[in-house]
Amino acid sequence: MPRSADVPEAGLSLAVMAEALYLSNLLLMPGLSFLVLLWLWWRHRGQAPALARAHLAQTVSASLWAGVLLVAFNAVIVLLGGYDGPWTWVVVITYFTFCHSALVVFGAYGLAKAMAGQCWRYPLLGRPLPDGCSGGLS
Repeated sequence: MPRSADVPEAGLSLAVMAEALYLSNLLLMPGLSFLVLLWLWWRHRGQAPALARAHLAQTVSASLWAGVLLVAFNAVIVLLGGYDGPWTWVVVITYFTFCHSALVVFGAYGLAKAMAGQCWRYPLLGRPLPDGCSGGLS
């Protein structure tokens, strides 16, 4: 589906920025990128165009879930004997193979959707799309 002509550039650039910050949080600058993403969401959550609101909500939600998964897998490592335990690398490789890589792929797809001016909902952990924003998993 091509980008609609009535998508405001401000909404488009904000949507792209949200997705880029999400990927940056996962891959380049964890924490700092998340704080900037939270600030953008807080600043624009009410008055941004539907496209930008959708991508901001999706990326904040997915970032929070990524943090929960990271903490959960660290707890599993500690419960299985700590970081010197024999299961440490099994858990770490499992986390990066399944969870982290899936979050990165979803972020790359979300970035492509944002650049195309389309809304998209993250599977399983995405927020409902706002009014005025069609789309979904397609």
